[in-house]
Amino acid sequence: MEQIESVKEFGGYLNRYQHDSHSCNCRMTFSVYLPPEAETEKVPAVYWLSGLTCSDDNFRVKAGAQRYASELGLALIIPDTSPRGENVPDAAQRYDLGQGAGFYVNATRQPWSKHYHMYDYVTRELPALIEANFAVVPDLKSVSGHSMGGHGALLCALRNAGGYRCVSAFAPICNPIQGGWGETCFSAYLGDDREAWKAYDATCLIEAGAQPVPLLIDQGSADEFLADQLYPKNLEAACRARNFPLTLRMQEGYDHSYHFISTFIGEHLAWHARALKD
Repeated sequence: MEQIESVKEFGGYLNRYQHDSHSCNCRMTFSVYLPPEAETEKVPAVYWLSGLTCSDDNFRVKAGAQRYASELGLALIIPDTSPRGENVPDAAQRYDLGQGAGFYVNATRQPWSKHYHMYDYVTRELPALIEANFAVVPDLKSVSGHSMGGHGALLCALRNAGGYRCVSAFAPICNPIQGGWGETCFSAYLGDDREAWKAYDATCLIEAGAQPVPLLIDQGSADEFLADQLYPKNLEAACRARNFPLTLRMQEGYDHSYHFISTFIGEHLAWHARALKD
């Protein structure tokens, strides 16, 4: 693991690293923010998963999260959204497939299956790397994300019972088997068996009996992708049918951008801190 950047922010440090990933068979980049509290004691971690076209850089630059993480004593772990590199398959003509669009699945179909194992990367390889190299970050974590990353955050929590104290999301893709982004990526990465797609669909996982975990979702009412990509009401109906602990907040007038995320990220991190420190 190689440190490639270090910046002091709000009394702590935002560091960036690269390492050779065995899950993705390429060089991967991620960022870690350690609050001042980490100098003297262990701190719990919030993993942040970003959306389509993003890298770790979008969140750490645009969201304003480090200020809140510093105040709350939280580490932030911010991975990339896909494998990258000259030898990694891509769909350069598309923004919703290939590099920047890993969709947090383990691809089973060529040419994607050699590299696109983002589910294993964010749920197994990266946490193990963090815990082995950062003694101040124990195996005490929660997860959050935006859009495709919100979808990924839901998968992490719903498929790993007890692994995450809570999960939150901004405008997540809640029912990807119903939307164009999900259909594009799932058919490419996983093949044509739609039943197999359900293992990577939060609404389907809840319907199938996933163990409850506290869930907070903020969704902007002016989000241009709300009607035909995100389907939060489908997730809400599945949660209601199972008494699943969901708080869904429709935020009037907000869109899909980081303006929306930066408005509510402090509330989300405070919610995570309460769950992680109780």
